[in-house]
Amino acid sequence: MLCEALHQACQQAERFDFKRGFAGLPSNGIYIMFERGERGHGRNRIVRIGTHRGAGNTGNLFRRIQEHFLNENKNRSIFRKNIGRCFLAGHAYAPLWELDRTSRADKAKNLPLLDLSFEALIEKKITAYIQENVWFTMVKMDDEILRYRLEARLIGTVSQCANCPPSNQWLGLKSPKANIRQSGLWQVQHLYKQSLTREELFAVQSNLI
Repeated sequence: MLCEALHQACQQAERFDFKRGFAGLPSNGIYIMFERGERGHGRNRIVRIGTHRGAGNTGNLFRRIQEHFLNENKNRSIFRKNIGRCFLAGHAYAPLWELDRTSRADKAKNLPLLDLSFEALIEKKITAYIQENVWFTMVKMDDEILRYRLEARLIGTVSQCANCPPSNQWLGLKSPKANIRQSGLWQVQHLYKQSLTREELFAVQSNLI
């Protein structure tokens, strides 16, 4: 019931995607993503929920969206990394896709093992997939503590719903992560945990833009 009400509210909110651009994004908030071909509760199905965090995260939402849709670096976006895992399912390079090169230590250790030209091709494939198939709605939320709590409980609500499973064609079914395949969500944190209260659902609905 809560999940259905959430899906219904999101259908009436503003839609952001790559083709339309990201003008009008709030400075802070929670993004709720949808994917072409995925249906739940008779509507477009939620496939990912997230926010922005880390050092200097206030007002950092736009940069986080860029990390998903534009910046071709899977080490800055677990969403991109998870999609890449599906594209590389059964491929000999899949174990190397897991290696990070963000820190100086990781770069020194892992860079000699990596085929950066091949990774660039996978990154472009990921970018094309996200830009063509994914859009999102926004919950405007400046309060950082509340934002994190609602993000977790939104994930808990959707992951526990039996009425919005992934389609048989969903790319995420190729994931090596069982939680992604089973939940139908492009994430593994906060799955199957506490759901929204009715008051929290109202707060989400009231702050959708």
